[in-house]
Amino acid sequence: MNTQETKTNWGQFIPLVSVFFFWGFVAASNDILIPVFKKAFNLSQGESQLVSLAFYIAYTVGSIIYMLISLVIGKDLVNKIGYKNSLALGLVVSALGTLLFYPAANLHSFPLMLSGLFTVALGFSLQQTVANPLAIALGPISTGSQRLTLAGGINNLGTTIGPLLVSFAIFGAASSTRTTMDIESVKIPYLVLGVAFLIVALLLKMSSLPEHPQNIEETNENSNGIRTSALQFPQLVLGMVAIFLYVGVEVSTASNLPAYMEKGLGFLTKDIAPFISLYWASLMIGRWTGAVEAFTENVSTQKILRFVAPYLTFILFLGVNKFMDHDLAPFYVYGFIILILILADMACKGNPARMLLLFSLFGIVALCVGMVTTGMVSVYAFTSVGLFCSTLWPCIFTLAVSGLGKHTSQGSSFLIMMIMGGGIISWFQGTIADRLGIHQSYIVGVFCFVYLAFYAWNVSRILKKQGIDFDKKIAGGH
Repeated sequence: MNTQETKTNWGQFIPLVSVFFFWGFVAASNDILIPVFKKAFNLSQGESQLVSLAFYIAYTVGSIIYMLISLVIGKDLVNKIGYKNSLALGLVVSALGTLLFYPAANLHSFPLMLSGLFTVALGFSLQQTVANPLAIALGPISTGSQRLTLAGGINNLGTTIGPLLVSFAIFGAASSTRTTMDIESVKIPYLVLGVAFLIVALLLKMSSLPEHPQNIEETNENSNGIRTSALQFPQLVLGMVAIFLYVGVEVSTASNLPAYMEKGLGFLTKDIAPFISLYWASLMIGRWTGAVEAFTENVSTQKILRFVAPYLTFILFLGVNKFMDHDLAPFYVYGFIILILILADMACKGNPARMLLLFSLFGIVALCVGMVTTGMVSVYAFTSVGLFCSTLWPCIFTLAVSGLGKHTSQGSSFLIMMIMGGGIISWFQGTIADRLGIHQSYIVGVFCFVYLAFYAWNVSRILKKQGIDFDKKIAGGH
C-alpha cells in the first residue's frame, strides 16, 4: 500500500529544520576557533585541526553508542523511543556540552575546550541520525533530495552567521583595532547556544512531528524483502565512503583557509571571518538554489526561482556582513561565480546522481584553479568549493538510503558515523600543509572529489538494478 504524502508537510518540516541551523552554527564557528586556539595555545597547523577532529569524531562515537544500545535492547533505538523524542534527547546532550565551555575558558584549557565540542557533536550525532531521513519522509520521496537540500539551506544560515558572531565575541566589531584574542569571551555565546538547545528541545516535544513516520517504516518488497541489514545494500556501503570524503573536503577546505590567508596573503585573523562566512554562505546559496523543486511543481516558476533564490541568499550574506560593519567591496565579483552554479543546477534537472557527478567535477576544477593561482583569485576559487559542495550531502544521503525501507534509520546511523571524515581529512590536510605548504595541501580535496564523481556514476547503475530511477521520479525505499 502506498501511503506516501503527495505534498511536503510544512507544518512538521519547519520545526524540524531548526536543528539543522544549530549544526551549521557550531560547525562553521569552529573555523574561527581554529586560528584563535592555534595562537592562544601555540599549536602547529596539524595540532590546531584537533578542533575539527574532536568535533567530527564525536559523530562516529555517537553512532557506535547508538548501535550498541540498539543491540542491547534488541531493537533500533530511534524506532523504540520515537523520532521526536530522539531529537529532544540529542539537543539535551548538546546543551550539556556547551556548559563545558565555561570552566574551559576560565582555566584556559585546550583539552576541556575540545571536550565541550566533542559533547556538543555527540548530541548532534543522534539529531542527524533522526533528522535527515525524517526530512526526506515528510513528503513525496521524489522531492526528498530537494527537501533535504532546503534543510541544508537553513543549516547554512547558521554557518553564515556563526563565524561572524563568534569572531565578534572574541575580537569585537570589524572596525575595532583590537587584534588580541580573549579565550574567556567564548563563554557567553556557547552558554546562550546551550539555552537555545533546551528551548528548541521543548518546542519539538510539543510539535506535531511524528514519532514513527509511516513513509520510513514502509518496506519496498522488491528491494529489501530478504535483506536483514542496511550494510547489505551496496548503495549504502559506497555511500558511507562518499559521506566520509564529502564532509572531509567540505570542512577541510574551510578550516585550512584561515592559515592560507594568513601565511599566503598576510590577512589578520580578525579579518578572515567574512571570507569564512562567504564559504559557508556559498553552501547556503547552492542549497536554496537546489531546493526550488520542494516549493513548487510549476516548471516556469522553478526556472524563475533558480535565478532569484541564489541572489536573494547572496544579498542576505551581504546584509549580515554590512550589519557586522565589514567591507563589502571584495564580495561583489562573487555574483558572477554564482552564475556557474545556476547553470550547473539547471543541467542536473533534479537528478541527485547527475548533480553529484557534475558538482564534483566543478569542485575539482575550483580546487585546481585555487592551487595554481595566488591572491584573491585563489581565495575566490577555494571559496567557490562551497557552491559545489552545497547539494552533495542531500544527493549522497538520498542515493545511499534509497531502497532501504525499514533499514533506513540503521543506514542513516552508518552514514552519520562517517561524518568523522570532516575531522580526519581536515587533520590530514593540516599535516600535509606542515610538510608541503598550505597552498599545495588542497590536493587532498581533489582526490576526495574524484571518488565522489565515481560514486555518482556507479550508484545510478546499482539503483536501477533495484528498480529505482530518479529520472523517472520513481519512489524508492520508503
